[in-house]
Amino acid sequence: KRICMKHDKCGTPDCCQECGPIQNKLNRYVQILGNIDGDQEKYLWIMDYGKNSIPMKNDYKVDEFEVKGCQTQTWLVPHFVDDKMYFSADSNALISKGMVCIIADVYSGSSAQDINEFDQDNFNELSLDTLLTPGRNNGVHSMLKLIKFYSGQNADNPQHSKAS
Repeated sequence: KRICMKHDKCGTPDCCQECGPIQNKLNRYVQILGNIDGDQEKYLWIMDYGKNSIPMKNDYKVDEFEVKGCQTQTWLVPHFVDDKMYFSADSNALISKGMVCIIADVYSGSSAQDINEFDQDNFNELSLDTLLTPGRNNGVHSMLKLIKFYSGQNADNPQHSKAS
């Protein structure tokens, strides 16, 4: 099954790997959700993913790291190690936690440049508009926007460290 819209062998053993690590991680989630029958089951899988994700330390659950535009309190924290960015995430609602943890995983381990160059419209491949309410979809867009903000901030000042 073809996952990436740009290359005909993405998601197969013959993948050309031209998509890069961010797209490859996103493809994994597209494939997982694509193999689940029914929107309700996909929704439950995302909630379970959030439930089973590592909880965030309360020290990071502060306004500075809160995702504005989410229906529930959601936090996305950047961590910088050498030239790579990593993200930890949490939310008070399981569906939001599942989504923000997927987004954090997709981008973690990437350089600020790779994040800045990645077309976030590729997240449309997850077909979330059929799973989430408009309010939750707006929250996902706010999460993605915050990732770009953090990567832009890091690209301007690679020594910058929001969290350790």
